[in-house]
Amino acid sequence: MKADNSKDMEKISEELSQHKFKTVDTQDNFILMRKRRYGNILIHVVCLIIALQFIGLVIFINVAYFAYSFLWASPNVLITTETEGDDGEALEFSDMDEILKEANRLI
Repeated sequence: MKADNSKDMEKISEELSQHKFKTVDTQDNFILMRKRRYGNILIHVVCLIIALQFIGLVIFINVAYFAYSFLWASPNVLITTETEGDDGEALEFSDMDEILKEANRLI
């Protein structure tokens, strides 16, 4: 997300914090935030029932799904005052609605 100054970065950060994003890293020109995903609870329950009733191997599928959701599917947001990347190309920015829509999308 694009911020004009450090006060704007803090304001955006506060708004994202209200939507359960946590700060991962902070420097003078950026704030990196992440919202952890744990997977769909319905999928976890179904896998647990199948594992307990029929096939214990399904529990490993459930653990793999949780690990994927937690480690790789958790959305990250970079709030920065920079307009160009290290290579000199202009950065593309998303707005708050796009970020919240992606963060609340179920896998």
